[in-house]
Parts: sequence; C-alpha cells; structure tokens
Amino acid sequence: MCESSKPSKLKLKTKVTETPQDAGLVPTIAVSCWMGMNGFVTSLILYSLIAPPLHRNIIIGLFTASLILPPRFPGKIGVWFGNWIMRNAQKYFALKTTIENEQDFHDINAQGKTAIFACEPHDILPYSVFCFNPHLKVLPGRLGETSKCLMTGAIFNVPFMKQVYSWVGGAPVDKKTFRGRLQRKECVAFIPGGVQEVTLIDPKSPNDLILYLKNRKGFVKLALENGTPIVPVFMFHLDGSFKYLIPRGKLASSVARKIGFLPLLMFGRFGIPFGIPNPQKIHVVFGEKIDVPCEGENIPNESVDKYHALYLQKLEELFEKHKHAEGYGHRTLKIM
Repeated sequence: MCESSKPSKLKLKTKVTETPQDAGLVPTIAVSCWMGMNGFVTSLILYSLIAPPLHRNIIIGLFTASLILPPRFPGKIGVWFGNWIMRNAQKYFALKTTIENEQDFHDINAQGKTAIFACEPHDILPYSVFCFNPHLKVLPGRLGETSKCLMTGAIFNVPFMKQVYSWVGGAPVDKKTFRGRLQRKECVAFIPGGVQEVTLIDPKSPNDLILYLKNRKGFVKLALENGTPIVPVFMFHLDGSFKYLIPRGKLASSVARKIGFLPLLMFGRFGIPFGIPNPQKIHVVFGEKIDVPCEGENIPNESVDKYHALYLQKLEELFEKHKHAEGYGHRTLKIM
C-alpha cells in the first residue's frame, strides 16, 4: 500500500554521539561471545576430527541441537544476553555515530513509514552494522525499535552462530524477509555490496576503497514497491580490524556467491585465527534520506536506474565530506 506524505521543512542540527573506548576484559569477553563464535565453531569442528568418540558425539549432538532449536532460543534470556554483548561492543569499538539530519528520521516516523539503511563498505566483516541494534537507541522512535541487520543467510545455517546473531539483532537478507519487513513498516539495514567486496580487496592498492555496487539494484526496486526512503550510510575504520589471506580469481568469487560468504584465513586481536577484531574506533555516518516514490509492482527500469544512481551519488558525497576528518584523505572510492 502506497501512502503520500509531505516532508518537514524543519531541519535539525547534525547529531553526533560518541562512546569512550574500553577494550578491557569484560568488553573483550562480550565481543568474543559474538564475533569469536567463528573461531569457536571452527575449533570444535577441527577438534572433532581427532577427538575420542565420546567427545565427537557430544559435539555432533550440540551442533544438531543448535540447528534444530529456533534462532532466538532461549527467548528473553537470549535477547538479554545479546543486549549485554551490544552494550559492551559499543565500548570495545568506541562507537561514534553521526546523523547528518535527525529531522529526516523524525519525519519518517511521523509519516508512519520506515527506511532502508544501505551501508558500506563490507570489508572483511561488516560488524559495524551492530549499531542498528534497538538496545543501543541510535535511531529515534519506531525506526530504532524495529531495526534489523539483514545479512547472509549462511550465518543462520551454522550452529551457535545462528542463535548469537539472532540475539544481537540479525536476520537473513533474502528477498522474502526484506520485502516482508518493508510491508510491515519495519526498518532494515544491510550491506548492498555484500561478500563480493571482500574478493575485490587488493593489498597492493591500499588507497583504493572498492565498493561492488553498480549492479546491486534489487533494494532500490523494493524501495520503489513501497515508497520507502533510502538512507546512505558510510562506516569508517573497519579496515585494519583483521589481517587476512584472501583467495583470488573467478573461482573464489563464484564460490562466495554460491555459499553466501568467502572462505578465507583471517587473524584478529592477539593474532588469533578467526578471532575477534582489533578494537578499532568505529564511526558510522548516516546521510540524508533519499525520498523514493511508490510505484507499486510494475516498476520501470528507468526508475530503478535513477534512484540507484542517486544513492551512489549521495554515498560518494558522504564519503568525500568526512574522509579527511577520518584520516581517509589519501584514499579513493571506486565503485564497480
């Protein structure tokens, strides 16, 4: 159902929120319970290959139980634990958020709409989308209350990670979930460049920041179906979170597209393989909303191309505006 609305003429000042950094014991444990789950699951799999039969059977049983149980099991306890993780992740990464025009978000709430937050870059892991967790109250009103980070469905097919990423506010990025949330006026945040951006990272060209966006237009079509505003979001300082070895070539890209993630070797804090990221100071910048008309089901390609190009333009402008203050002055944005 398409609804008409009039934008507010009032513009609030830019809102900046900063968190003092604490990468001590408790925040490190909390982030380990979340992002360290990659290494935990990998370690259990490797151990099961050499473990005594009893240990192997226990591991298989735990994996099976996790896959059978619902994503949010055990309900309120899991959500409470996820909120605890997010509070400490906010400290660990010294989360800073800049909202260019907070009135945009108040207008969206007042109009009974929602928004698509299209975030970049992906880097090795786009963990800074954790700022959309409702418990952190980064976004005002219903936008913040209903926000979900949509990510590769592969995560929700992995034991333990399935539950943990659900507790912290994640959901699969498939079209059915995406469309359903927009129709229910629920906020979504995701990385349109996806895993393909990981395959394009080139250590030989460290000054190039490559975004895989030219052919990523599906979210624009979904926005046009519902008249949902698109908000460009740029996330600074993800790079440097991990050291890594990335497989190259067409085969690697094909595998990544097929399974929803790129198998790679990465080293986090303390040099631990598949461990937690280094405690980077993350800055997430929210650009001004792009108003999108409601065109129903029969959307011409011209409309998709128009608003996709506008999104790319606004995203690039956002990067250029903030890059010098963030120490990215020597870097060039390349959209492929």
